[in-house]
Amino acid sequence: MSLSIIVPCLEESAVIADTLRSLAPLRARGAEVIVVDGGSTDDTVARARPLADRVLAARRGRASQMNAGAACARGEILVFLHADSTLPGNADALIVDGLARTRRGWGRFDTRIAGEQPLLRIVERLMNLRSRLTGIATGDQGIFVTRSLFTAAGGYPELPLMEDIALSKRLKGFGPPLCLPHRITTSARRWERHGVLRTVLLMWRLRLAWWLGADPARLAVRYGCGAGARQGPRDAP
Repeated sequence: MSLSIIVPCLEESAVIADTLRSLAPLRARGAEVIVVDGGSTDDTVARARPLADRVLAARRGRASQMNAGAACARGEILVFLHADSTLPGNADALIVDGLARTRRGWGRFDTRIAGEQPLLRIVERLMNLRSRLTGIATGDQGIFVTRSLFTAAGGYPELPLMEDIALSKRLKGFGPPLCLPHRITTSARRWERHGVLRTVLLMWRLRLAWWLGADPARLAVRYGCGAGARQGPRDAP
């Protein structure tokens, strides 16, 4: 089965080239790489264009950008990757073989947060454990799903925040995720900028508010996803 790797980005000129270079071996083995820009004003697009199969423009917002990438993807399996994350080198084989072996339609990787702070090791372990227990995957874990199942689930809900959790809930209705123990590495920049404990507490509050029915648009403002804000990591244990 063929893969399409979809990378939503916004003002990611500092990291996008490194992320895409890390995907070069997968491209050489047939994976398609699609970058979907949400209106960057820096040189994100210029840096991405030589290193991707397609660079698209879409309405700002991870959900709308990823849906736009999925709509034009050629692969039978869609892989959604944050612009500051790196897949395992053999991610293509892990995904294809894992889905075939387990007969599941979607899944995710374990996460490793780049950075040396000891608290980050605790956070990532709790994130991965929580995901296994709940069957909920987040964007930092590199969600992958067959095209047919993604279509049946209706794609990403058009939410300004928590779109990954909302998609996981939809996909769980078709079956549990494949939880691969191999690790995707994601940037620690938000954790380091705002502090590990402060970020964890913020995400707990936002997630609880979302489960209780709070307006996602208001939660996005609290998170810092207003105009010009980067699309940083959103996970917490």
